[in-house]
Order: sequence, then C-alpha cells, then structure tokens
Amino acid sequence: MAGRASIPTRNSALIAMIADEDTVVGFLMAGVGNVDIRRKTNYLIVDSKTTVRQIEDAFKEFSSRDDIAIILLSQYIANMIRFLVDSYNKPVPAILEIPSKDHPYDPAHDSVLSRVKYLFSAESVSQR
Repeated sequence: MAGRASIPTRNSALIAMIADEDTVVGFLMAGVGNVDIRRKTNYLIVDSKTTVRQIEDAFKEFSSRDDIAIILLSQYIANMIRFLVDSYNKPVPAILEIPSKDHPYDPAHDSVLSRVKYLFSAESVSQR
C-alpha cells in the first residue's frame, strides 16, 4: 500500500521508560531494563531533581533509537513535555502513557486516546 509507513522488523526490540522510581524499578524487576556497551540505558528515573530539559532529551533520544519499539511514559511526566508527545507521529516506537503510584490515569490527557477518538469521530462523519 502506497503512503504507509513501513515498520522495521527485527528479532528483538526494547521497551524504554520515562517514569518515577517505583514504576521504573517495577519494570526493571520484570526484566525490561537494558544497558548497552556504551553504558546507555533504556530508562530515565524522574525525581524532584530531574529537569524538564532532561526529560525532553531522554524522550528525543528514545524516540530516535532504532532498537526501541515502545516508550512507556508516566502520564504526569508526559504532561510536562506534552508538546513533544502530541507532535510525535511515528508508528515506531509507540508512545504509551501509563499511570503512576502517586498520579492516577486521566483519559482526558492521553494523547493516544484523543487521537483514537478523533479518528473514530472523523470516520463516522465521513460515512454519513
């Protein structure tokens, strides 16, 4: 099909995380963590000392890496860099906003959910 983005296939891909310490540690204990030969990790632990610039840089790095298929992003952190998350439009890596222990999930701020709602509303309008 012409005009569709091709999704690269490979034997394995990583899940990257930008979240609070408890969330990242939980995923690391599940085996999601990775450190490459250059000592680069696939996660960023955000705490009170982490700047928005560091979060932006991590998001840009993870979204440009070929070995990452999914970026898990705590929703309250995604709100800090909402302009980057909303402007991201590539299929891979996919961006998923997740809740954290201290910040409940709010569907009104989820970029993926808002895009799905927009597509379904536009689709239903075009079928009439």
